[in-house]
Amino acid sequence: MRRAGARPFRRHAAPLRATALAVALGLLSAAPARAHDTWLAPLPSGERGERVLALGTGERFPQHQGPVPVEQLAEAVCHGQGAAAGRPWPLRWAADRPDTLWLRTTRPVPALAALDCRVQTRPTALELDPALVPAYLDEARADAALRERWQALQAQGRPWRERFRKHARWIDAPTGRADTGAAPPPPLPLDLELALPPGGPQRGDRLRARLLWQGQPLPGHALELRNDLSPVGLWLRTDAEGVVELPLPLAARWLVRSILLRPAADEAWDSDFLGVSFDVRPAAAR
Repeated sequence: MRRAGARPFRRHAAPLRATALAVALGLLSAAPARAHDTWLAPLPSGERGERVLALGTGERFPQHQGPVPVEQLAEAVCHGQGAAAGRPWPLRWAADRPDTLWLRTTRPVPALAALDCRVQTRPTALELDPALVPAYLDEARADAALRERWQALQAQGRPWRERFRKHARWIDAPTGRADTGAAPPPPLPLDLELALPPGGPQRGDRLRARLLWQGQPLPGHALELRNDLSPVGLWLRTDAEGVVELPLPLAARWLVRSILLRPAADEAWDSDFLGVSFDVRPAAAR
């Protein structure tokens, strides 16, 4: 649902190819263990100094493999710190690329300004091949109750019908140092959110973050920490307060990813996917 006052997303060139959504969903069906990941990646600034970001989906971070159709975007906005603090910085369509959708701010961003950019998609319906469901449940770290529900539905000949949303966030300089989330809320709080510490993290940091669902801590939930230098991810789980510690041993580009899968009332499933990307810089010399 679009928030009050939000403008519809539109492009100012040729219409998006009709196959774009099919490509994205095809990735989901072809490789359920990785294809759900959706994230924002920074690109060179525009001619007038606008901040430009690539939004896409891929099997393994940091390689995008398919765009998110602009028609699927419910909201996309950045908020700033320092010279960019104050009013929001809306993101709008910039270009369609084979692997990504390019978005840019509607006005130039000061060169030294740090932005926190967030995108949410509209709910999208999907029917998944039953043969792919076990791998999907494994990737979502589904508990026994979810697996038993699927077994019962499958025994009745019911298909896997799901409504999913994507929540992608790129942080130029992570905000909210305290794990209590004491920093003021951004203009667009994501339904599935990760409250991160302030300031740009350095190699060797261990960040305490809090996972939130609709503003409330999400306890005992699995998430994965990945980077662009290693093919190996690290699975972690939040504590009773929704807090998780993120070890960052490498100066690299990082992604925190998570899937929140839950039953829907109509024998279907609802899911939300989170992808939070940020850079970790080398440790300062002592």
